[in-house]
Amino acid sequence: MNRFEILRTGRAGSNEQVATPGAVSHRDAPPNPSAAALSDKFGSAIQRREVIWGETIVYVDPAKVHDIIRWLHDDPSQQYDFLSDVTAVEYRDAEVPIEVVWHLRSLPYRRFLRVKVQLPKGQPLEVASVYDIYRAADWLERECYDMFGIRFRGHPDLRRILMWEQYKEGFPLRKDFPLRGYAELPEDMRKRLSLGERTGE
Repeated sequence: MNRFEILRTGRAGSNEQVATPGAVSHRDAPPNPSAAALSDKFGSAIQRREVIWGETIVYVDPAKVHDIIRWLHDDPSQQYDFLSDVTAVEYRDAEVPIEVVWHLRSLPYRRFLRVKVQLPKGQPLEVASVYDIYRAADWLERECYDMFGIRFRGHPDLRRILMWEQYKEGFPLRKDFPLRGYAELPEDMRKRLSLGERTGE
């Protein structure tokens, strides 16, 4: 029974798998053609390309990432019109740079592309904001700043979003942050929580 029959009948066999006609296994998906187009357009600013489990990843020069994402968004041959996430990754190895990651989708072309930059830990953790390209970047970039300490140049309101604004104890998703945190909650907040009051006001 295929998915169209399930939609028509409203049921599926207990041991039957639903197959999409003409679907390509995610694992075996070909490289995203946007990766080659980026290399042609931006040359050495595209530092490397790889495909992992069918998903194409491009590592780019941090100084050029705004131009690259702008081109991916605006160029008619690309049309990456949907930003699904901005996040960061810190690895256990202290020598490995922190990565900032943008998850982009081109809905017209049905493509997914992961764009990464690497920020060495001994240098300022700063990269251009893409808020002017995708309004969805607003809270995503604030979360990266709040949790990892990454500053996004050009963001109109870069401040903490999960921790309280007066929080001065570091960035909770960094590897050097202790599991139990550095300090107790402020006295007034601890009292309000014990009374079941809301604290986000």
